[in-house]
Amino acid sequence: MRQRMLGFFSGFPSHHFPFEIAEKLKSELAERESIVFVSAWPEDYERNDSDLEGMYEMFTEQGMDFRRHRVIDSRAEACEAAKEIREASCIFLMGGHPGLQLSMIQDMGLAEAVRESGGVVLGVSAGAINMALRSLDTKESPVPYEGLGLADITVKPHFEPGYEGVLSALMRISDELPICAMEDNSAIFVEEGGISFTGQIHWIERGAYSPFSPEKLKIPGKN
Repeated sequence: MRQRMLGFFSGFPSHHFPFEIAEKLKSELAERESIVFVSAWPEDYERNDSDLEGMYEMFTEQGMDFRRHRVIDSRAEACEAAKEIREASCIFLMGGHPGLQLSMIQDMGLAEAVRESGGVVLGVSAGAINMALRSLDTKESPVPYEGLGLADITVKPHFEPGYEGVLSALMRISDELPICAMEDNSAIFVEEGGISFTGQIHWIERGAYSPFSPEKLKIPGKN
């Protein structure tokens, strides 16, 4: 694992980091030279510019200012984008459409830059989905696809236990692929020292549904 830390987020409906997540980020982002946000709506430039400032404000309101911040979408030059990703203190894979985000990353040749980064890599919603070795976008298909491979953690963001249809679909998929069903305001952090989490996360494996614990993730060197 090259990254200082990986952070898988479900979503933040209030547009603020919960206290536990903010404190974790502060401890891991003591050096804040640059933060690079990677869009999941590559062609929606107006939306990306607005989301950039909104998401960056989530950091600044916690006292985490960076010297530089930018968003990468289809406007970016591939070579420049790859260089900024490699040099970033933090890479933040944004929410939106997982397939569009991953396609842009692949088309621009950015996947290796993300994997080679020595910074903190965070993903929310679509971004968290795409960080996985085996990614799953249940809105599009029940069939997993190859993600960025940063960790073997397959997440279902925005999970609400009361939605029986969604749970039933995840139960079926879990016969072949364990799933971390994450409620909003939850997070999974992966570091060299191990795995930690906060918030409500559920573990679904082989049709069984139980509370999540880090020991259930079979990641070499992390347990």
